[in-house]
Amino acid sequence: MPIPTPFHARTAAINESYEWRNWAGYLAAALYEPSHEREYFAIRNSAAMIDVSPLFKYEIRGPDAARVVDRIITRDARKCRAGQVIYAPWCDEEGKVIDDGNIARLDENLFRITAADPNLRWFQDVAYGFDARVIDVSSDLAALALQGPNSRDVLKEVVSGIDLDKLGYFRLAHGHIADFPITISRTGYTGDLGYELWLRPEFAETLWDRLAEAGSRYGVLPAGMVALDIARIEAGLLLIEVDYISTHFARIESQKSSPFELGLGWAVALDGDKFIGRKALRAEKERGSPWAFVGLDIDWVHLEKLFDKINLPPQVTGRASRDPVPLYQNGRQIGQLTSRAFSPLLKKYIGLGSVLSQYAAIGTPVDVEITVEYGRQQGKATVAKTPFYNPEHKKL
Repeated sequence: MPIPTPFHARTAAINESYEWRNWAGYLAAALYEPSHEREYFAIRNSAAMIDVSPLFKYEIRGPDAARVVDRIITRDARKCRAGQVIYAPWCDEEGKVIDDGNIARLDENLFRITAADPNLRWFQDVAYGFDARVIDVSSDLAALALQGPNSRDVLKEVVSGIDLDKLGYFRLAHGHIADFPITISRTGYTGDLGYELWLRPEFAETLWDRLAEAGSRYGVLPAGMVALDIARIEAGLLLIEVDYISTHFARIESQKSSPFELGLGWAVALDGDKFIGRKALRAEKERGSPWAFVGLDIDWVHLEKLFDKINLPPQVTGRASRDPVPLYQNGRQIGQLTSRAFSPLLKKYIGLGSVLSQYAAIGTPVDVEITVEYGRQQGKATVAKTPFYNPEHKKL
């Protein structure tokens, strides 16, 4: 049975929809109101508070901490300085992705890795023989994301000890809110200006109250998983067990993916230290990858024509879909669409998926399976550049 997060006393009191999801064994609000629209637009137009406490959090500490992290992730951890955060996947010996997440270097010999799936045993196995300890601190930290163009202004009103105007993209700093310490990283899962706040669980409710009070002047709202799912698709961000399957849970080899096949080649440092999977990824780099991760822009006019045949408007707006559907070209299946949503801001029906590499070029026409009143049809789509939404203020 899912358990409450440190923010549950606050989130439960305002959850008018009474709809919850099980996220890593915790109760996570799907949405707070009968519809998710206001929560979504809070992310994009003002700011939203999102409880991300269910993330798995691991600290790696000790003289060999950097060497252990360098073995785990596909990036060069030695280039990550104290106060910096990097994003990376980590792989098995065959170069297939186990998970992906953010790696924060809190101090010279202290790293924190956040992950969607449990990774403690894997990390401890990798650290065996090194002078470093891997500690699961998942329940020791509450985490709240404040995402949206007004997020910095809101934080300025409640945070002391941090110059938020100078806190760079994917950087972190330590400060205070009221009389308790807090770590703030300029990170998030929405593709917008945003921050993630890390603190002891006993201070979670006070943090929520302070942000809600200050945020009331900026249009801040709580947001749940439904709105977050649309935002992360717009940002072109992967979701584990949806857009790819962890090697720890894949049932057959064809379900596994390499970083190159997930569009994460930029996060693979083949000239770096001997991370796990490097040999296999070097070989794949030379021969090429069979699959490619792509964005899809689905033709709205053609959708209207398909639905108009039965006198209906397109039935594809609302929540994002995580149900995979086939992609075709000239009647041949060439891949699958794994995530899709109608973007309220962009006024487009967009998606993320995988195709055979020869069909991955931007502008390539494909067909996507669309269900029209219980009948399977094929709608027109085009391979598109991701992210779909990438505002300048995200990194300014």
